[in-house]
Amino acid sequence: MANAILTPSIIAKEALMQLENNLVMANNVHKEYKKEFVKVGQTVSIRTPVKFYTADGANRVNQDVEEGNTSITVDQRKHVSWKFSTQDLTLSIEEYSARYIKPAMITLANTVDQSLAGLYRYVWNAVGTPGTTPANYDAVAAVGQRMDEMAVPSDGDRKLVLNPAAGFKIAGTATALYMQQVAQDAYRNGSIGEIAGLETFKSNNVRTHTVGTKAGTPLVNGAGQGVAYAAVKASYQQTLVTDGWTAGSAVLKAGDVFTIAGVYAVNPVPGEGSTGKTVLPYLQQFVVQGDVSADGGGAASLTISPPIITSGPYQTVTAAPADNAAITVLGSASTAYPQNLAFHRNAFALVTVPLEMPDGASFKARESANGLSVRVVKDYDINADDDIIRLDILFGRKAIYPDLACRLVG
Repeated sequence: MANAILTPSIIAKEALMQLENNLVMANNVHKEYKKEFVKVGQTVSIRTPVKFYTADGANRVNQDVEEGNTSITVDQRKHVSWKFSTQDLTLSIEEYSARYIKPAMITLANTVDQSLAGLYRYVWNAVGTPGTTPANYDAVAAVGQRMDEMAVPSDGDRKLVLNPAAGFKIAGTATALYMQQVAQDAYRNGSIGEIAGLETFKSNNVRTHTVGTKAGTPLVNGAGQGVAYAAVKASYQQTLVTDGWTAGSAVLKAGDVFTIAGVYAVNPVPGEGSTGKTVLPYLQQFVVQGDVSADGGGAASLTISPPIITSGPYQTVTAAPADNAAITVLGSASTAYPQNLAFHRNAFALVTVPLEMPDGASFKARESANGLSVRVVKDYDINADDDIIRLDILFGRKAIYPDLACRLVG
C-alpha cells in the first residue's frame, strides 16, 4: 500500500473531530456569538431579557422597558505543540491521530471544559449537603426542583455534569429503577442519560471550591441595602456592607454562597401587579464575586449577585435585609467541596474564534464547525533539524444567565 502523506487540512479536520468528541461542558453550552469577534481581547455585548408584569383593569398601565446587557471577552489563547519526523507524515491518519492528535486534543478539550466548569463561581443557586456525595435520584430531583422554582426552561436543554464520585453512585441507583436501557448503560459505562429532566454527564473537570475562613459572626451593616434594576442591569451585582467578621482576616472567597436572615427568594417570573412576586419557602442565596478580607474593625464590603431588588418585574427578594441581619455561609470554613453543575444551555456561552493564518507558513489549515475552531501550523527549525507542529484554539466564556444554573454541592 502506498504511503499516505498527511496534508494540513487532514490534520486540522481530525483535530477538530477529536476536540469535539472529547468535550463535555463545551458541547452543552451556548455557542452562537462567534461571528461577532475578530481578534484577541475583543468583547461583544449581549442583551439580557426584558421583564414585564400583568396590569389590572381596562385602563392601560405603561411600563418602562429596561434592557440590560452583558459582554463576553475572547481572552483564552491555548495551544499544544510537538516535534516530529518527516517519516511521521507518511503515517495513516488513524495512526497519526492515535499517536499525536488525540492526546493533544484531549488536553485542549480538558482546558476548555475546566474553564467552563469554573463558571460555577458565578452561580448563586445551590442544593445538596456540603461533604455528602450526591448518591441517588433524590439528589438530582432537588436540582430539578430548584430549576423549576427558578423558572428555568424545561425544553430539553437542561444539563447536569457530575464528578466521577457522584456520577457512578447515581448511575448505580438507576439499576434499581424499572428502566432497562438506563440500567444497562449504567452497568456498562456508568452513563446515566436523562434523570429528573436533566441530561446527565460525568466529567473529571468538575471543579472543587474551597470556602473562605468566614471567621467571626457576620452581620449586615445598615438596613435598606437594596438597588434598582436600572442601576445594576449591566453588571447584575451590588455591594453589600457587612461587619462582625474577625478583624484583619481573609473571610470569603469568590464563589462562596450565603444567605441573609429574613431575605427570601421569589418566583422570578412576574405575575399580576407591579409589586410583590410569589414568595418561595427558602432564603435567597447570594454568591460573592471576589475574594474579601475584613478590615481592622471586622467590616467588609461584599460584591454579590444577584442584586437585592425588592419590587418591580426584576424583583429578586422579598425585602431588603434588616440592619444586623445574620449572614450564613454555605459549607464549613476552609473546606473544599465538589461543585457539580446543572444548567440550561443558555446559562453559559462559549465563543471560539477562527485564528488568523500566518503568511510565513506553507503547511497550515483551519477548520471550524459546530461553534468550534482549530488551527494547525507546521514549520521547520533549520537549527535543530526538526519539524514542529502546533494546534491552536482561541476562545472566551461567560456565565451570561447564571440564574439558569444550579450547583449540586457534594
